[in-house]
Amino acid sequence: MSSANMHKTVEPWYRQGWPWFLIAIPAIAVVAGMITLWLAVSTWDGLVVDDYYQEGKAIEKTIARSQRAAELGLMADVRLRAEEVTLDLSSAANAPLPPTVVLTISHPTRGGMDQVVVLKRRDGVFVAPLAPLSAGRWLLQVEDESRGWRMNGSANVPADAVIRIVPAKS
Repeated sequence: MSSANMHKTVEPWYRQGWPWFLIAIPAIAVVAGMITLWLAVSTWDGLVVDDYYQEGKAIEKTIARSQRAAELGLMADVRLRAEEVTLDLSSAANAPLPPTVVLTISHPTRGGMDQVVVLKRRDGVFVAPLAPLSAGRWLLQVEDESRGWRMNGSANVPADAVIRIVPAKS
């Protein structure tokens, strides 16, 4: 054996890079797991529903209300003006129209901008004052006050002059 190989010193394990690299992988996983646990415990999960059965029954009622509007042959033309909304409601089945209807105007992402307007019949159309709407897409829901039927539609403000809402046939 040569004298060069005999005097070679071996560094201790903690001075080499590979052991630290191999320790770092599970250490990072543990830290990420603790951060995930902290986020899960400290934030509110608003999407969880306590009573799934009741939610399912409510969805069935909602579908039935839309089907009822289709059975009545209802159709609505909505005009959104600066400070007023008019709704021309007609029935292909000659069903009697209610004296008032409820129009819900909701923004898809900003709940604070939603409006619920009760429209009263005047000169053959339903009319009510309306707070100005910001530009963008809006969801519309027309229903009678007794909540026996409903129709859904959408509008792009200010582009759409007249929004025709016809219930979906299922």
